Amino acid sequence: MDQAPAKEVTTEAQRKCEGADCDNDAGSLQCPTCQKLGKESYFCSQDCFKRNWAEHKKLHKGANSTLSNLGLTQPKVISQPDADGHFNPFPAYPFTGSLRPVYPLSPRSPVPDRIRKPDYASNGIPKSEQVFVGRNKVKILTKAEQEGMRKTCRLGREVLDIAAREIKPGVTTDHIDKVVHAACMERDSYPSPLNYCHFPKSVCTSPNEVICHGIPDHRPLQDGDILNLDISLYHGGFHSDLNETYYVGDSSAKNADNVRVVEAARDCLDEAIKTIKPGTLFRSFGDVIEKVARSRGCSVVKTYCGHGVNNLFHCAPNIPHYAKNKAVGECKPGMTFTIEPMISLGSHKDKTWPDDWTSVTTDGSRTAQFEHTILVTETGYEILTARLEDSPGGKVEMPKEGSNGVTNGEAKATS
Repeated sequence: MDQAPAKEVTTEAQRKCEGADCDNDAGSLQCPTCQKLGKESYFCSQDCFKRNWAEHKKLHKGANSTLSNLGLTQPKVISQPDADGHFNPFPAYPFTGSLRPVYPLSPRSPVPDRIRKPDYASNGIPKSEQVFVGRNKVKILTKAEQEGMRKTCRLGREVLDIAAREIKPGVTTDHIDKVVHAACMERDSYPSPLNYCHFPKSVCTSPNEVICHGIPDHRPLQDGDILNLDISLYHGGFHSDLNETYYVGDSSAKNADNVRVVEAARDCLDEAIKTIKPGTLFRSFGDVIEKVARSRGCSVVKTYCGHGVNNLFHCAPNIPHYAKNKAVGECKPGMTFTIEPMISLGSHKDKTWPDDWTSVTTDGSRTAQFEHTILVTETGYEILTARLEDSPGGKVEMPKEGSNGVTNGEAKATS
């Protein structure tokens, strides 16, 4: 067994809290996973640790990714392959819903040398996001930097729309991944998810009960599915980030539960964005989002949050989506960040598959998400990833009667 790397020892008086939204001095509380990896990681309180867990655990993936241990294209086979050579790599895992991964994953798509790459492209470790100095400070972009963000976000919208037009029953998410990758290459852009903390693909594809971070594989989409496409690309030194949830096939948008959760998620994002202006508190978005979600009988996933995005894929500020959160800070002109509420028909609690990425609802209930990258202006906001006139998808009216006998506006909120 390899010896753990030597650690730089700091005194308690020198330690700063690892929480991305915290400027406090750290106490003696350490992250247990970091301890196992031979790293020091201190927090000021248990509440701060829990609040920052979604962002902090990315460091663990870079150091000890389950996907890396399994092999990205050839995980350890336990179940028997079907006639096409496909198999479920985790047959003994207690899946919460009907979805199953369909492996082997196709090889990672290559990126030519001419494409400018982020620092994690080669080794999977986003070192620039782990710099301690100024990591809690929210960057104010110059006019030139704002133009850089406008361009990469416009390209991100183009790629998302191209990918969305491929959605139909029988198409695999692996095919969509290849379409996304090719569209990024045509725009001299690097697909930001590729090898970020060892993520193996160029886009996150999250169907049905998958909350986020679904890995594209060989499962064909089915009539009645819903599918979230999360697109991010890196161009000119800036990242864009956006996603939408789409109805798959003719029957999907006729299913009241599908429409209820998808349109709730869409409206949660839209209503939160309307409140953005200089001085708006980051913690206030969660109050708006949870109010809308509960009015539709839906719950808000608390584990994941919106985030700053600019030269870095993920940075300050953190934007929680649930009510009564304790996010620190307020909107100021020149900031760019995402709001990306994840809304569930059932439980807000999540569980991660053994691939170390795919996050699903613990009760197998369907979930939807929408995301925009937003620039705070002197008088309000600019949606940098806004839909175009010909963008596929879009709002669907709620069927008169839900499959569970509940009409829109009559459902009771779930916990």
